[in-house]
Parts: sequence; structure tokens; C-alpha cells
Amino acid sequence: MSGGSERRPAFLDAIDLSRRFGAVDVLDRIGFEVYEGEFVSVVGPSGCGKSTLLRIVAGLLRPTSGLVRIERQSIDGPPRQLTYIFQQYNRALYPWLTVLRNVEFGLRYGWFRGTNPEERRERSIEMLGAMGLGDFVHSYPWQLSGGMQQRVALARALVCQPRMLLLDEPFSSVDAQTRASLQDLMLSLWQKYHLTVVLVTHDIDEAIYMSSRVLALSARPARILESVDVALDYPRSQLATRSESRFLALRNHVYVSLFGGGEAPPAQPHP
Repeated sequence: MSGGSERRPAFLDAIDLSRRFGAVDVLDRIGFEVYEGEFVSVVGPSGCGKSTLLRIVAGLLRPTSGLVRIERQSIDGPPRQLTYIFQQYNRALYPWLTVLRNVEFGLRYGWFRGTNPEERRERSIEMLGAMGLGDFVHSYPWQLSGGMQQRVALARALVCQPRMLLLDEPFSSVDAQTRASLQDLMLSLWQKYHLTVVLVTHDIDEAIYMSSRVLALSARPARILESVDVALDYPRSQLATRSESRFLALRNHVYVSLFGGGEAPPAQPHP
């Protein structure tokens, strides 16, 4: 699999999205498309409205104007094809439920609430095994590390078999080594389950490392400055990919697009 986006009928369309909170304009006529199988990252200055945009795409927040379409159908609430993973994963898990019961939750109460108990358990245990958590099914979230909790959140999302994942800075609260491990896990899951992914992140390096395309947003009120194809081959390596001249050139390009002249600051070391 290679990095560039293939032009085919869009899975998701965002059309002239604007959002105002009181007298504050946050988003200004944002439009973009996401194609099936893409991994798209959204980057921009702090406070520019990245998470607001993602919540609108997820159907969790209505735009002041504009619309979102999934496979050409306008949405007015959370669509079945999408699953949203919140930034604060430790608050999204239920501390009084075991890891297994947390993962079963979507199958029990969500779109798949008709799934029988045996199938729920089998699918959830299989997904936890894929996350390397097969020995922790009877543990509670508060007994796990931050990285393990995030893997539980990913397992709960994927067990419902979504076609698209929306990720709101999902790795921002873990240490650098765990972050790198979760990035690689997410890429492997994206390919294994043939997902379409939209990731919001403040980390330009992360966006380029993971994505097939990067959308750069301006400061508030946010507009799309540029859509950048990431022509780096998959699978990617934390050491080899980040050392490529193409990676460094893309990193500097996106940085300049966001913040103006001058080169980007030195990259943070990765394990």
C-alpha cells in the first residue's frame, strides 16, 4: 500500500461547514472529502477548532451551516458507519465494568444490541486478543496502564465493525514510547480491518507518519489551508520512515503551511 490518496467516489463529504459559538466564529466554510480506505489527519494551531470539526463529522454537534454526507446521504446524528474515540480514553471506559464487559458494551447497547451473549463474548475476547490484552479480560480499567486502557477503547470501537474511525488526539496522554507503539498498532488495525480513518492531532510528525493525507487548518476561524498527500510507502517504521528525506521535507512543508516562514523545530526523538 502506498501513501497517496486515490481519487474515487468519496465515502465522506464535508460541505461548507461553519460553526459559531455565541459571537465566536470557530469554523469558516470548511469543505473536504475522505475516500474509502484513506487515513487522513487534521492538524492546526491549538484552539483552531479541530475537535469541533471532528464532532460535527461524527454527528455529535450540528454545524451552524453546511452539511456532512456519508456515501452521499446527509447525516443529522451519529451515523452507524462511524465510531468516535475520545481524547480522554480513561473517562470513556466504565471503571465499574471489567475489560471484557467494556468491550461488549457497544454490542450490548449500540447498533448491535441484538447480538446474542455468546457471540458478544466470543467477538470481544477475539478483539482483545488482537490487542494483546487476552490475559486482562477480567481486569478493570483502573488496573491497567494508560496505553492498555487506550487499547481497550480501540477494541470496544472495532468490535462493532465500523467502516470509519474518528480519533480525537487519542495518543496525547501517554508517554513517547507508548505513543509510538499505539501509532503502529493503529496502522496495523487500519490495514487489517480495511478502515477509513480521520485523526485529529496537534503533532505534525504523527500526522505525517500515520497518514495518507494531511489537512492543514488555519487559526480560528479555521479554514483549510492545504491538503497534502503523503507519498510514503506502507508499512512504516518509527526509525526508517522518520529518517527519510521525504518525511522531513513533508514535515517542514506542513509546518510552513501552518506557521509561516522558517524551518520546523527539530523532531522529538522516538524509540
